[in-house]
Amino acid sequence: MLIINGRRARRIALVAAALTAASVLAGCGSGDGGGGGSEGTAADLDAALEEGGTITYWTWTPSAEAQVAAFEDQYPNVDVKLVNAGTGNDHYTKLQNAIKAGSGGPDVAQVEYKALPQFALPGDLVDLGQYGFDEFESDYTPSTWASVHAGEGLYGLPQDSGPMALFYNQQVFDEHKLEVPTTWDEYVEAARTIKKANPSQCITNDSGDAGFTTSMIWQAGGTPFQSDGESVTIDLQDEGTQKWTGVWNQLIEDELVCTIPGWTEEWYKALGDGTIASIGLGAWAPGVFEQSVPDGAGKWRAAPMPTYDGQPATAENGGSTQSVLEQSENPALAAAFVRWLNHEEGVEPFLESGGFPATVADLQDPAFVDKKLDYFGGQQVNQVLTEAATQVVEGWQYLPYQLYADTIYGDTVGKSYQTHTALEDGLGAWQEALVKYGDEQGFSVN
Repeated sequence: MLIINGRRARRIALVAAALTAASVLAGCGSGDGGGGGSEGTAADLDAALEEGGTITYWTWTPSAEAQVAAFEDQYPNVDVKLVNAGTGNDHYTKLQNAIKAGSGGPDVAQVEYKALPQFALPGDLVDLGQYGFDEFESDYTPSTWASVHAGEGLYGLPQDSGPMALFYNQQVFDEHKLEVPTTWDEYVEAARTIKKANPSQCITNDSGDAGFTTSMIWQAGGTPFQSDGESVTIDLQDEGTQKWTGVWNQLIEDELVCTIPGWTEEWYKALGDGTIASIGLGAWAPGVFEQSVPDGAGKWRAAPMPTYDGQPATAENGGSTQSVLEQSENPALAAAFVRWLNHEEGVEPFLESGGFPATVADLQDPAFVDKKLDYFGGQQVNQVLTEAATQVVEGWQYLPYQLYADTIYGDTVGKSYQTHTALEDGLGAWQEALVKYGDEQGFSVN
């Protein structure tokens, strides 16, 4: 993920907490009016590029300007109007308002994997399978390929991926004579060792975050959300969820984690001065450390995520795609642009800006895999991260109203963090609220 996107992923999660059902989800269906339909074939894409035209692209990624410039150099008869409509609240609210109005939206929009079902299932996005995009499946990691699907449709090509790894402060671990944990039981014991030796330090920070929680449940093999677009099953007490709470309850109830909120100045400082000894983040994290935690230079390393049985397993944390809106007047040209962005020459400027790829070829490129990072003491961090990309647990789904789910996380699961009590209580309250909301929105919720 892009250097800025690591922070962006968290900012969106934070801002999503401020979204209301009215602003993001009201009228979560296609508006009237709009484009000339979405039926097409693979041959239409090259024809559209030849004919040219104008499309509008909404995105927040810092690589977008370079990508658009390169695209227009290659296809001078195509004009791409680049718009940064904001992140989180701004982006998704503006996008939903345009969909509801039936006009005024972009041809192509950046959409996080977790948000994709919310826009795809009501019919607001073009199914790109009709343009032959299904043939590209083997070019992407399985987890990201699954993330651009909703129901039976394909609504983008993966741009980036965020397989999780454990980033740890080697200096702090050496200070406490700790080996890097390979299991979560070892991780809890390391947390106790650190806290006993220095109460001002902690193994990690966690003040309650929906995106982190879902990623951790995913890593544990949980599948609490299942949907076919009409019916929804929610089980936040499934076996994988219980594996995670069995570990994390010990950290929360025994106050072994710092409650420093992520992505704050206090958090960056704590990462730099050794207060926080480790953290599980997506593969975009190295750029965040290099850019925002200068005092940690040379101290941090990357390792595989601890697991429950010592066998390799991880989850995605963050990531996004580009989708074509159903209201686009030129869906073939828009789809051709998406193909170029994430399957052709557009990938290179993305990687040059610090992105972590979803494309198998780039994840296997020795120039990328074996690159030494000075910040991490010369460690070949991408060896850890690209290996993690092959170890993402299969079967995960987000809710078709995941953005709304994130907004109420703090009022439900968040209370368990505030009171240092069992996470099951908060998860139960979250589930009850999500079932109620789903029923109100017309889903059949089990």
